[in-house]
Amino acid sequence: MHAVEKERSVLTEAYCFGCRTKTKMQNTKKVTLKNNRPAIEGKCSTCGTRMFKIVKE
Repeated sequence: MHAVEKERSVLTEAYCFGCRTKTKMQNTKKVTLKNNRPAIEGKCSTCGTRMFKIVKE
């Protein structure tokens, strides 16, 4: 169970183009992009910019 929690925390961290650094995402949700790739969408915890991280399923 610890591995699942660790993986989840890694998934909620992504590169923010507003801050130009890796930050944590808030309000995350799973989405599917136009090209049918799974991703996680959220907001930057620092500046509020919309962020995406493509994930494997």
